[in-house]
Amino acid sequence: MASLLLRRSKTLLVPNHQHLQSKLASLLLGSGSTFINRHSSSQPFVASSSRYESTKAQAQLDLQHVIHDDHHDQFIDFPGGKVGFTSEMRFISDASHKRVPCYRVLDEDGEPMKHTNHVQVSKEMAVRMYSEMVTLQTMDSIFYEVQRQGRISFYLTSMGEEAVNIASAAALSSDDIILPQYREPGVLLWRGFTLQQFAHQLFGNTNDFGKGRQMPIHYGSNNHNYFTVSSPIATQLPQAVGAAYSLKMDGKSACAVTFCGDGGTSEGDFHAGMNFAAVMEAPVIFICRNNGWAISTPVEEQFRSDGIVVKGQAYGIWSIRVDGNDALAVYSAVHTAREIAIKEQRPVLIEALSYRVGHHSTSDDSTKYRPIDEIEYWKMERNPVNRFKKWVERNGWWSDKDELELRSSVRKQLMQAIQVAEKAQKPPLEDMFTDVYDKLSSNLEEQERELRKVIEKHPKDYPSDVPL
Repeated sequence: MASLLLRRSKTLLVPNHQHLQSKLASLLLGSGSTFINRHSSSQPFVASSSRYESTKAQAQLDLQHVIHDDHHDQFIDFPGGKVGFTSEMRFISDASHKRVPCYRVLDEDGEPMKHTNHVQVSKEMAVRMYSEMVTLQTMDSIFYEVQRQGRISFYLTSMGEEAVNIASAAALSSDDIILPQYREPGVLLWRGFTLQQFAHQLFGNTNDFGKGRQMPIHYGSNNHNYFTVSSPIATQLPQAVGAAYSLKMDGKSACAVTFCGDGGTSEGDFHAGMNFAAVMEAPVIFICRNNGWAISTPVEEQFRSDGIVVKGQAYGIWSIRVDGNDALAVYSAVHTAREIAIKEQRPVLIEALSYRVGHHSTSDDSTKYRPIDEIEYWKMERNPVNRFKKWVERNGWWSDKDELELRSSVRKQLMQAIQVAEKAQKPPLEDMFTDVYDKLSSNLEEQERELRKVIEKHPKDYPSDVPL
């Protein structure tokens, strides 16, 4: 069955893909980044037309690193490709002495790097990207305070990761399917989810698409091709591969995009999803927000490898490490990865180095496990919103007047949205049991009867604003 599926998948590869690969490799490698191919080599990048062609076209290039000259003609034609022999017993190193470099376009002052080669961004796109980053930043600040006031039960911010959110969304098409983790509301914001809709979800009223049955920040919208957030870590990764393979089988010019944090890569679903994607050649982009902390666990206590980018190579997936605080770098990498995923019908892994400035959630106090001055440094000196603003201003596309008007407008919209959402009616009790089966099952009917009896007996223990 697997071989049948693989044969079928080959028919979907587009022609002239070697030219595309060379172009894309040039785009990313030209800026000093490392675009990991299937083989660890100090040699220049060589485009390949299929997963195993490198064992033919690059045989001498690959084998010269592992065999002596007197064994250059000895190999075994093993399933998956030719493997050379060597008389020297040599173990593959646990890690390279040199870490994979990080692709960047703008420096800390918003100045373009020398000899930078990136996907161009128009004035309209740049202004919208910055505006949405400010909107996300303001939304996080206000909703966080609303939770602290006890008006909603839970919240989680994207502070410090605004560029990963907005720039990745800007580089995608609305037809691309998003399977988020929980720190990507900016992607949904970019796609047109309104501030009012965010507020309705957080307050869990009748206007919430989830009918109040999800915890706050578990956003989802069919209209925006954005799967509903779920709490279990990394389950969305293999699901995204399945969605991507479905797009491939239907011949759609779209891809699936899924997000996770560095902690998510320690889950089994990450590895299952990566291998699944590589073997099935699914058009899926894995974007890992390596923000340094999986709640209170630092990355150095999670894995010995050089971050996440090298994990893609192990599974035969093209990978790149990006400065997650550089909106132009994220935009360029995701834009290019999308071309690869769709036109080459293959997965791509992006590791975005950022830093979680906020607490993991409103249930966490990050000052208990990391120094305050470290948080402040990333918040003030390496703020992705400020960096992108400097570049937009330097181009003459933004002014202090624009800044004042934007922040004032967003704040007013949010305050109004909160007032409306807070006054809206809660979903009726019966909605707890609907939408599971076409017809309510006998066991659910029994549960509803029992719940109503308990509420009738202890009315003060249940919310008075929920219609019975």
